[in-house]
Amino acid sequence: MTMRRILAAATLAVCALLLVWVFRPAPVPVETAKVSRGDLAVDVEAEGEARIREVIVISAPILGLLHRITLHPGDAVVAGQVVAEIGPVPPALMDARTRAMAEAGAAAAAAAVELAQSQLMQAETTLAFARIEADRALTLFDRAALSQRLLDETILAERTAEASVVSARASLAVREKERLSADAAVNGATSGGRDCCTDVVAPVSGSVLRVLTEDEQVVPASIPIMEIGDLGDMEIIVHVLSQDAVDIAAGYEAAITGWGGPDLAARVIRVDPSATTRISALGIEEQRVEVRLALAEAPPPTLGHGFRATARITVRTVEDALRVPVGALFRVGGDWAVYEVANGKAALTRVTIGLRNDEHAEVMDGLSEGTLVILYPSDNVADGTAVAP
Repeated sequence: MTMRRILAAATLAVCALLLVWVFRPAPVPVETAKVSRGDLAVDVEAEGEARIREVIVISAPILGLLHRITLHPGDAVVAGQVVAEIGPVPPALMDARTRAMAEAGAAAAAAAVELAQSQLMQAETTLAFARIEADRALTLFDRAALSQRLLDETILAERTAEASVVSARASLAVREKERLSADAAVNGATSGGRDCCTDVVAPVSGSVLRVLTEDEQVVPASIPIMEIGDLGDMEIIVHVLSQDAVDIAAGYEAAITGWGGPDLAARVIRVDPSATTRISALGIEEQRVEVRLALAEAPPPTLGHGFRATARITVRTVEDALRVPVGALFRVGGDWAVYEVANGKAALTRVTIGLRNDEHAEVMDGLSEGTLVILYPSDNVADGTAVAP
């Protein structure tokens, strides 16, 4: 009887153990990583664009007819090369009334020339007669047959006649110019001549970036015609948040990415002392500061003016830092914490961190090198939960 009870109790115990083993909670599968040592660099990343440092805008120096420009973006130009020509503006078209008025003006100008010519002939005839009278009066005066007063009057008449001839010649010249002006108003209205030209030259050597006014047209003075620049004189302009700009200074190293080619080394040459308000993609007002970077080497030929680029500026570097992946960090109240993996279970551990970038954070206290931590812990993981790395 006693033996039977012992066997029954043993059977019940084995069944209970089997039930506990079958219905025990399964370990939660997790992704893990080790706390390691290495260099930790803190970067500020911002979007911007590549720009030629000095873009030259060539403008029309005078009002005139701009002839069609044959240069295109990408063409090379040298200093002093003629890049455009500006000729005279064609006269305006005339309607019948305006043409009739212009023709009448031309006829009046021609008649005025004939009148001036006749007046000149009259003045010359009068001068010839006055000279004869003056010679006769001088002869009579020498013979004491003429008074001094009459001689003076004769000489005055001669000089007056000479002045009249000079005046008539000047009047004739004026009338001839007026006739030329009237004829030009009539005959030049239909002239489409291309009496050349004022040359527009490139002030510096470089490449054509944009042709702003290409087709033949009448342009006013100072209108932009084209932009040129040296593609080898390239810089990167980025706009960073003002709270990040305080950590950036001239001389900091940077890498240019996201422009479509390999990463380019660069350095900061200037941080603007003032910020501007910009609206982010989410509609939030942000204070942005312009940062200029110079490339360490000549820019590749495929990098053009206005191309989008991203700058990653290194602001701090810690050598041989104890690093934990940022994916393992989470907040517990006001503290940072991680889940360690110890004896197959998750253990909540509070940590103190220092510098941090997108991949790692510097561990100041709470972890040691080689510790296994859980990355991106789910809601199924808690302190003491069985886990399967």
